[in-house]
Amino acid sequence: MASISYQRRQFLQYAALGAITAAMPGFSLAEIRSVRKTANSAFKADVEITLTAQAADMPILPGAHTHVLTYSGTVLNGPQTALKELPGYLGPILNFERGQKVRIYFRNQLPEPCITHWHGMHVPQVMDGHPMYAIDQGEQYVYEFEVDNPAGTNWYHPHTHELTGTQVYQGLAGLITVTDEAERRLELPSREYDLPLIIQDRSFTQGNQLRYMLGMHQRMQGFLGDTILINGQKNNVIPVKTRAYRLRILNASNARIYKLGWNDGTPLTAIGTDGGLLPTPETFPYIMLAPAERVELWIDFSDRKVGSDLTLQSLPYHISASHMEGMGGRGRMGMMGQAGQHEALSIATFKIAERTGDSPQLPDRLIPMRRWTTSNVTQPDKTVPIAIGMRHMSFQLNGRTFEMENYQEIEKIPVNSLQKIRIFHESGMGMGRMGGGMRGGRGGMSMMMSQPHPIHIHGQQFQIVSRTQANPQSSAYDTVKDGFINSGWKDTVLVLPGEEVEIIKPFNDHTGLFLYHCHNLEHEDMGMMRNFLVG
Repeated sequence: MASISYQRRQFLQYAALGAITAAMPGFSLAEIRSVRKTANSAFKADVEITLTAQAADMPILPGAHTHVLTYSGTVLNGPQTALKELPGYLGPILNFERGQKVRIYFRNQLPEPCITHWHGMHVPQVMDGHPMYAIDQGEQYVYEFEVDNPAGTNWYHPHTHELTGTQVYQGLAGLITVTDEAERRLELPSREYDLPLIIQDRSFTQGNQLRYMLGMHQRMQGFLGDTILINGQKNNVIPVKTRAYRLRILNASNARIYKLGWNDGTPLTAIGTDGGLLPTPETFPYIMLAPAERVELWIDFSDRKVGSDLTLQSLPYHISASHMEGMGGRGRMGMMGQAGQHEALSIATFKIAERTGDSPQLPDRLIPMRRWTTSNVTQPDKTVPIAIGMRHMSFQLNGRTFEMENYQEIEKIPVNSLQKIRIFHESGMGMGRMGGGMRGGRGGMSMMMSQPHPIHIHGQQFQIVSRTQANPQSSAYDTVKDGFINSGWKDTVLVLPGEEVEIIKPFNDHTGLFLYHCHNLEHEDMGMMRNFLVG
């Protein structure tokens, strides 16, 4: 497991804070270094929660308990519904209301640094979980923010420098739901009919302990497990009634990409993406879901017979023509590399257990959304690049790996601006667009071109404007191209080999260093992460 000395990490933290204060005079270095240790008495919280990262031994497979890391939570003040425990090792679901003021006392009881990121939430920089703020064992970090997201599904997880992959893999993750008045008016399925599906792949030793051993090939490709867990549990059979359900699906795997589809060929009806509900329901033959992406599905079991079942699968697909072996897993999942998936994989089975005549109808319209074009951006003739590259067997973005306090001129973004961003592979499509400093070895770039990358940008959600494939007629691309939801709000987008994605993203309200990175967590921990300086 990677480790960072206290002195080195403290130096990086202070250097990064110094860079922020130099760039933005409104920041006070002394205040930033100390203010998050205790609550701000001027902040009147509607809900207060303690969230502790700690080690535990929990049942996952039959037999011996598994040693995991987990979040435990308690509501100190406000509605008890703000926190809902899950039966597995994952952290509690945090249920928030738009406009609510939230205070979270995060306490680290791990024997290593940790910090928590509220993935998808629009919060100030000091509340976003940047690794510069990682705290040591026994320390506390106080988050205070107003919920400024529309109704939707987000999540939380560590963002500790070089430790994110290992800490998430061992269990540190949890779901966040946000509701608002516009969503309530739709009368979507709620309470027991609003189901979380947090999908993770894991590998275990014969003694039921988590196996996470990374050789260079595994680090380059990303860790793939041989066992699918749902909500931190191995039992993936879910009893349901003959009525409509809302499924909130999160891909919380470190690296595995899923091609979701029903086993009987029923189309999937999507009602939401990363950033909230879609304008209208959309149907897909399958849906591609990369690490960190979320999708909300409407599924109606009304016409199903009691005793029958319906299985959500990950269907076979190909990413590129290059051949990659599986990641040392057992059985058929051992044959699934990031070149694709060779066989259908069972995710969760819904067993029709009870008949009921009470079911809501799928709304024709959900939440209005204004679509942006280039004419809406602050500087229509300027495009912010995110160039995917590799040099010396190291993943890079915009020609560099992660530096805690560093940003380039192209990574400076004016606050309260709307930016067009192009995400591309520096070799092949987009080659040469970056100018100097963007060269790479041909062998390394050939490997890079065979890798998919889920790119996550912190801060506000963005819109996908276009996808362009270098070889749109390829048989591999044909197996995935109909599974992308491009019409909703997103914070993570899967960029395939040879693909270029253009997005439009707002950078409103908050200044400071905001991360962008690959959410293949092994890639992130290898340095495939950079800062935008918003100011």
